[in-house]
Amino acid sequence: MEQELFTAQDLEELQRRGISLEEATQQVEDIRQGFPYLEILASASLEDGIISNEPSQEERYMSLWERYLERKDASVYKMVPASGAASRMFKMLFSFLDADYSEPRTEAERRFFDELHHFAFYELLNEACLRNHWKSIPKLLAQGDYKAVVETLLLPKGLGYGSKPKGLLLFHRYDKVERTALEEHFVEGALYARDSLGQVHLHFTISPEHQRDFESLVARVKDCYEEHYSVRYLVSFSQQEPATDTLALTPEGGLFRREDGSLLFRPGGHGSLIRNLNALDADIVFIKNIDNVVLDLYKGPTVMYKKYLGGVLVAIRDQVFGYLRQLDKGKVSHSQLEEMSAFMRDAFGIRLPEVLDDESLAPWLREKLNRPIRVCGMVRNEGEPGGGPFVIRETDGSSSLQILESSQINMADEGQRQFFEAGQYFNPVDLVCSLRDWQGKPFDLERYVNPKTAFIAHKSQVGRELLALERPGLWNGAMHDWNTAFVEVPLETFNPVKEVNDLLRPEHQA
Repeated sequence: MEQELFTAQDLEELQRRGISLEEATQQVEDIRQGFPYLEILASASLEDGIISNEPSQEERYMSLWERYLERKDASVYKMVPASGAASRMFKMLFSFLDADYSEPRTEAERRFFDELHHFAFYELLNEACLRNHWKSIPKLLAQGDYKAVVETLLLPKGLGYGSKPKGLLLFHRYDKVERTALEEHFVEGALYARDSLGQVHLHFTISPEHQRDFESLVARVKDCYEEHYSVRYLVSFSQQEPATDTLALTPEGGLFRREDGSLLFRPGGHGSLIRNLNALDADIVFIKNIDNVVLDLYKGPTVMYKKYLGGVLVAIRDQVFGYLRQLDKGKVSHSQLEEMSAFMRDAFGIRLPEVLDDESLAPWLREKLNRPIRVCGMVRNEGEPGGGPFVIRETDGSSSLQILESSQINMADEGQRQFFEAGQYFNPVDLVCSLRDWQGKPFDLERYVNPKTAFIAHKSQVGRELLALERPGLWNGAMHDWNTAFVEVPLETFNPVKEVNDLLRPEHQA
């Protein structure tokens, strides 16, 4: 079947990309057969699965994090997925350019133009308008040439913001300077990820076509932030590997081919970044999206709860490592096994499969405890799109905590849909991860991916429909077999910029 499926030219292309024939064949089968839904046992809540944010514990956990940073062996990275283009952020403006009217009509369009002068990129845009049209923004708007302003903002002949990544866009304006989203992560890193040597490790995952621009920006601003915060930044970049791209199929299940007969490969989604995370020589890694940043005035809660989550991770990990040392010595008592089982339930939402006797429980606990750990901040659900926290049933009869997207849930099942609709919390991509075991050895993170949590997306290419394989999401199925703790954090720590007018919210305005 494999030889019938792929031509000699296909096999050469697979080899160039580093994709094995076995992997490619499996992708085809997965798209054709689809993936099973996960069985939800409960929506995670403060009563079941989410650790409450207790003000009385804040100082303790923050102190634990500060003490970890003082250790000589502390190894902390701040990883920021930053490859996505800002095209979705400007969807409203692209629609305006294509519209058959020339002046703003929708509420969003009117707000954009009415408050254009409040955006951090205003002065830069005005300079571009003067270069391109010999007129300032006020003059262009006065003569009703709204689309000229938008074209100058979005298209390559102007600022090219419509195709640039969010990290390179000016997000915030201060008294005498404007900052990009990337620069705000520089500031954050200095405030909660500085080690005992004064070093801040920042890692950005980017697209290859933008690497030079990112490197140029870092070279331009790095010294200034190092001097201001008395730190040394160690900045690194990585790209999504071609070997993580996935095949596309036609709606009928055949290989999707371009006009020249070659196979169509598509990026496998953010789940492909598990390889990038795996390559970091780090003990603890914070993961946060590029667009979830705020002005310095509002950074207090963000920094406080990053330290808080870091402290929760350190506390949980210390307990896990202690249990693993006990188990490694052998001769663990029944009461000690019960204590470990209760800890697994309370910290990670892991309930034992039916009945295990002490002889089989000890190795089961050891295998379950000796895994990567992630602590995920969870905010109250305010209707934002994205994944939520759930308690699910595992194939061995145990349970675990998982972040699920709606596509992973059987909405045709009334009970499962009710669990989804009852969800009170939302995943803001606010993670702190422990990547080494109790002996200091790095985990192979690719061992803990659940391949059955990928999903099929319906896309199109030059007007032709196709089925695309999305790999298990980085904080979804790519971390399925990690030990996971959910911790409540305030909504004020979540301030994403999903569309351009979000930059007009108070958290982004001086």
